[in-house]
Amino acid sequence: MPSKKTLVTALLLTALCATLPGAALAGNAIAGRAKAQTLCENCHGADGMATLPGAANLSGQQREYLREQLRAYRSGRRQGEQMNVIAKMLTDADIENLVDWYSSIKISVEMPK
Repeated sequence: MPSKKTLVTALLLTALCATLPGAALAGNAIAGRAKAQTLCENCHGADGMATLPGAANLSGQQREYLREQLRAYRSGRRQGEQMNVIAKMLTDADIENLVDWYSSIKISVEMPK
């Protein structure tokens, strides 16, 4: 059994972490990858590079942009027949996990010569 001092320290650290910017928005890229494999991969590709015309490339996108767009599809503020249906199935945690996954994929850009 942990000591009273250990428990108090753990509670204080938990409270402190919860107040840090972005702490409540942290996701899990591994869980996001698993969700992407089941819901997103057919249109957006295994690597976040779209496989269907009209589907967005998601790899390397900014976290805030991905989060806002998924929430907009889920609420109906942004319209897209397939995306509205899929986004309605996503919890806040799912969205954060997907955001972590797709924003963690690194891409490179090459300027034309």
